[in-house]
Amino acid sequence: MQINLISDTVTKPTKGMLKAMMNAEVGDDVFKSDPTVNKLQEKIAEMFGMEDALFFPSGTMANQTGIKIHTHPGDKMFCDKWAHVYNFEGGGAAFNSGVTSHLIDGERGTFTAVQLQEAVTGGRSDIHVPYSRLVAVENTTNKGGGACWDFEELLKIRNICSTNNLALHLDGARLFNALVAKRESPEQYGEVFDTISICLSKGLGAPVGSLLLGSKSHIEQALRVRKLFGGAMRQVGYLAAAGIYALDNHVERLAIDHTRAKIIGATLQNCPLVKSVEPIETNIIIFNVIDSINEQDFISRLKDASISLISMGQGKLRMVTHLDFTEEMLESVVHTIDHI
Repeated sequence: MQINLISDTVTKPTKGMLKAMMNAEVGDDVFKSDPTVNKLQEKIAEMFGMEDALFFPSGTMANQTGIKIHTHPGDKMFCDKWAHVYNFEGGGAAFNSGVTSHLIDGERGTFTAVQLQEAVTGGRSDIHVPYSRLVAVENTTNKGGGACWDFEELLKIRNICSTNNLALHLDGARLFNALVAKRESPEQYGEVFDTISICLSKGLGAPVGSLLLGSKSHIEQALRVRKLFGGAMRQVGYLAAAGIYALDNHVERLAIDHTRAKIIGATLQNCPLVKSVEPIETNIIIFNVIDSINEQDFISRLKDASISLISMGQGKLRMVTHLDFTEEMLESVVHTIDHI
């Protein structure tokens, strides 16, 4: 039995999802005539109380499009130092949009309104420095170990953005994990953010796809940028059907992934080879091994037991629970760690 805990992107479509995909009604989405992707876009926009949405082949493209429609070359974006849009999207903000990033020294991928205020108002404000245009937030935080933002803090950040004429974008690749963990609603986030990216192929278990949500004007601009980025597709309804199925069937079950992650975390806490385990709020487990062993050695030991995980760098190791990670697999992981 192979147990893959590298990411929640490793899942395969369930039988029900495959059936929905194969029975999808399709058309040519470049001409906006694919009824299934239109239905998905309308569904997610209504869910968040936003005006419109657009399907993308990847979360990176959705995020990069969000950045591009809010900025001009030479502008400045504010984000946490661990933000996915800065660390793990190939320098896309600089390459695609000509944007410079002001990194905020937050905690586990989140920062406070006070920190943002200091970053926005501190220093010079003239023709010699980049114009401040955008704040990007990630919820949950990937490198922060699945940490969830405090919603009250997000409301304060919204006020700062409104006061300073800054757009506010949410990288919501794992937003549904946060919604389930914190018992929050999509509508709450739709009221706060100008644009939101949602990934369908992580915890929700679809094989491909993300969505960008925003106003009619934002999505009209995003349609043009998606074309420039090479993201326009034809009979995309087969993929959109998977997204619809995921939203209808795979949201509430995310709580199972969270519970299993916490069980693994508790087991790691008692492992003599583990130095520390970061707080676990959702489905991501990040931990450090003791100084006397190499992190690659620990990875190899678990690989010998058919368990795969990944290094995040800086001594951090990561496991991610997901739709295809079963109770039997959980028992095997716990047993292996107990006897490693």
